[in-house]
Amino acid sequence: MKKYSNFGDIKTLINQKHILMIDLKFSDLWGHWRHVTVPSSHFDEAVLEQGIGFDGSSVGFKSVHSGDMVLIPDLSTAFIDPFWQESSLSFICNTVEADTRVLFEGDPRQILKNADQYLKESQFADESLWGPEFEFYVFDQLGFHNEINTSSYHVNSFEANWNSGIDGNGYTLPLQGGYHAIPPNDKLYNLRSEISLNIENAGIPVKYHHHEVGGPGQCEIETPMMPLQQAADSIMLIKYFTRMTAQAHGQIATFLPKPLFGEAGNGMHFHQQLTLKGENVFYDAADPILLSKTARHYIGGLLTHAASVLAFTNPSTNSYRRLIPGFEAPVNAFFSSGNRSAAIRIPKYATQPDQVRFEFRPPDATCNPYLAMAAMLLAGLDGIKKEIDPTEAGFGPINEDIFSWPLQKQKSIKSLPTSLHDALNALEKDMDYLLVENIFPTSLIEQWLIKKYKEDKTVRSRPHPYEIELYSDI
Repeated sequence: MKKYSNFGDIKTLINQKHILMIDLKFSDLWGHWRHVTVPSSHFDEAVLEQGIGFDGSSVGFKSVHSGDMVLIPDLSTAFIDPFWQESSLSFICNTVEADTRVLFEGDPRQILKNADQYLKESQFADESLWGPEFEFYVFDQLGFHNEINTSSYHVNSFEANWNSGIDGNGYTLPLQGGYHAIPPNDKLYNLRSEISLNIENAGIPVKYHHHEVGGPGQCEIETPMMPLQQAADSIMLIKYFTRMTAQAHGQIATFLPKPLFGEAGNGMHFHQQLTLKGENVFYDAADPILLSKTARHYIGGLLTHAASVLAFTNPSTNSYRRLIPGFEAPVNAFFSSGNRSAAIRIPKYATQPDQVRFEFRPPDATCNPYLAMAAMLLAGLDGIKKEIDPTEAGFGPINEDIFSWPLQKQKSIKSLPTSLHDALNALEKDMDYLLVENIFPTSLIEQWLIKKYKEDKTVRSRPHPYEIELYSDI
């Protein structure tokens, strides 16, 4: 859609498209979409100036005794929501203080904007470009049940080879055999195309889509590189479009990092690049892998702080069920040219001056993208500022299969956290790079730690069904 900047153009659009509802979306602290809806007859310039009130204490922003906050729609994010019965125009909102109308410092979207401003003031670059990859499963059934005496979940996919014996099901996909599968084995082609068109109709470009490795319904959609704010907003919207399109077909789309035992997990790799006056500052034609010193220092910063960064990029207990050896999931802090087991991979196919970049592979879509991207950017900028050489720091490059190394040699590589608890511990010990210019308020990090430690404890305190099988007869 066209980018709008004034109320007059928005009003014209409302009249032309016969819009009946205005939907105001925003991210809570944990990365969930929230929304409130206003009839278009009540959407006027006063709403843009005064906003719509809401309770910030219910979404992780404020304490109960001072929870009043206000939503202000960002007109440039307008898109027509295709999933509503009544014609609806949607906006992503910024949150402000109820009394002063000052932008709320703990709004995840505002934190990302502040990180972007810090980049511009650093003079290392004036823009960062980001290309997220979206991996998700589409299931035909998903259910779960947790009580004090029972714990279970169940998923089903008509693509899965466990359904090969069903009469009339026809073609299925073997375990870990779905990569770039073609119809009729790929039963989700039409759904992915519909999701992609919904995404593009909202003004977000789609690079391609395909079936991923996971046989029981794993898919991937990738976008081109986009500016920081646009990329983060797009992540929230793409997850929304994916889930809603699948639901319209009676299916369930999930970005859960590890929904299936023995199958590929869902990551959300982030391709990253810095530019200055339109030139790629990560490119150096004289370097063997075409990376400039600035790029290497950024990589050095990101890998130095990787353990604490994962507290924001991989903030669920399920995240660490994916980060295990054997599934191309990165479990060690090193960089490489083309090696998909590396935490940072430099794509070998990206050799043009404007294309050279790297991807950070650990993250997944349980993150709040605004906080995760701000953390990655600040870690990288800290590396540039301190001129952290990743090779001198022991981060590679390593272009071998490290899992074929002797165990003692493997231990020479710094490992990434193996649990949410470890990542949170790392954040407690290493957060100064986030506190620069008060971009991440200390109070937000404390709140994050409290909530995430509680989630970790809740999961660890529950008996696991497989433990019952392993140990009940001892």
